[in-house]
Amino acid sequence: MDIYDRLLQFTLFQGMSHAELMQVAGHTKMDFSKLAAGKRLIREGDPCTQLIFLTAGTLQAESHSDDHSWHVVEQVGAPYILQPTQLFGITQRYTTTFRTLTPCSLITLDKQEVMLLLETQLVFRLNMLNTLATEAQRLRHTYWRQAPDNLRQRITRFFFAHCLYPAGQKTFHLLMTQLAQELNDSRINISQALNQMQDDGLITLHRGRIHIPMLERLLM
Repeated sequence: MDIYDRLLQFTLFQGMSHAELMQVAGHTKMDFSKLAAGKRLIREGDPCTQLIFLTAGTLQAESHSDDHSWHVVEQVGAPYILQPTQLFGITQRYTTTFRTLTPCSLITLDKQEVMLLLETQLVFRLNMLNTLATEAQRLRHTYWRQAPDNLRQRITRFFFAHCLYPAGQKTFHLLMTQLAQELNDSRINISQALNQMQDDGLITLHRGRIHIPMLERLLM
């Protein structure tokens, strides 16, 4: 796969002509790297001073609650940009730890190069604005959605709200008592709802851990 095809995997570059992409490739400092499986790429709290594009492979993403009492582990595959919304704003730090699950290929752009692209490439600038605006609109919309009809729907919404990607395999490392606190319900009710979801083949319960093979199936 050449540089043209690699860049076109990502929405930030889509809409550019071949000539524009070749100009970007020729005048932008890009770091191309490969990482073996089992390597940590980003740690939660690291300064976000670059855009990292995953062009091949699969990452494990681990996101923690504010008090670090529970966390979520999920997988994200290429093509994927690691938290582009953290490059600007009040908190310019990564909020998730990323490790390689398989050998991965990456392209890295320092923030200075991103700023230069924003200044010189109209399509890139519009795509970045659309990315940030879409994320802001999506988050605002969550507060205005219709309230869930029952506890099972509330649990499902909780799972979706705490994932980077709304599909695929997820593992929530939290106790039923913690989930009960998060949803302002009793542990008994939470246990009954989760066990029913397990009986339906949607999740697997372990001690202090809830495994979801396919998150999207919870909506079916």
